[in-house]
Amino acid sequence: MKILVIGGTGHTGSYLVSRLILEGHDVQVVARKAEPHYCDPRLGWRKVQWIIADRRAEEKGDSWQKRMKALKVDIVIDLICYTPEQNQIMVGAFEGRIRQFLHCGSIWAYGPPRRVPYKETDPRKPIGQYGYNKARIEENLLTGFHKNGFPATVIHPGHISGRKWLPISPQATRNGVGVYERLARGETVYLPDDGGSTLHHVHADDVAQMFLIAIKHPKAALGESFSAVASYAMTLLGCCEAVASLFGKEPNLKFLPLAKMEEVLGKEAFGSTKNHVEHSPSCSIDKAQRLLGYQPSYTTEEIYRECIEYILESGQLKLS
Repeated sequence: MKILVIGGTGHTGSYLVSRLILEGHDVQVVARKAEPHYCDPRLGWRKVQWIIADRRAEEKGDSWQKRMKALKVDIVIDLICYTPEQNQIMVGAFEGRIRQFLHCGSIWAYGPPRRVPYKETDPRKPIGQYGYNKARIEENLLTGFHKNGFPATVIHPGHISGRKWLPISPQATRNGVGVYERLARGETVYLPDDGGSTLHHVHADDVAQMFLIAIKHPKAALGESFSAVASYAMTLLGCCEAVASLFGKEPNLKFLPLAKMEEVLGKEAFGSTKNHVEHSPSCSIDKAQRLLGYQPSYTTEEIYRECIEYILESGQLKLS
């Protein structure tokens, strides 16, 4: 089939596009540069048909809408849509002429869970503009399916990681390798509260898997949302223990009230920690397993191991 991938060179696209090509699909990728960021373009990318465009720049006028309306494809995968207005342009451009439209959402659309693991049928209570927008997009797409038959599927990834993309850290930040250095050396690492807040990671290749199997099982996927996450969430404490164990260490941990963490982390990193602690996600994959046969290949521990191997090999992580 002819498949259009919008934003196909980023975290998920770097894994998804090569999977689609190897499955025999004709793949067009819209991106600002004809090169994936997180994988070797020589592996599975030679058959990609590139459409070089800057989405945000073109959306300021009607160029993007005209570009989309001119394309003739069977399936559209939108990996970089962040507002209901952007999504409405896409729906208007493809309504009535494609087999499936897959939107990349976020578990931030769910908001902090009231019960765990959070199921896709649980109420959406997002906090923050990003989560609110993703929830609105999901609502609009699924309403469009039920009212007008728009062939939408929504996939909500957790904290996306990959070999060249560090996970959300055991301190719930993304501020470099410092925390990994401290855990490797047995130095003090501070955690908020009792370290019991959760993260729910997912490897980008498992997100790619979810998109692919949703395409393979359209009857099960149309009009549905799915959480794309690892088999289980982990606490910050558990993440520290997993990383330290890679170096034969026990983590040397100290605990502070969340508000005091800003003194340790700095303002920007603390913003990330606060956001993740407030969400503390833990999502069920039962629906995706039951309807699509989803089976994640990576646990959070394996995600950390792969990424740490890379930052060691690349010289980013220094142990002495």
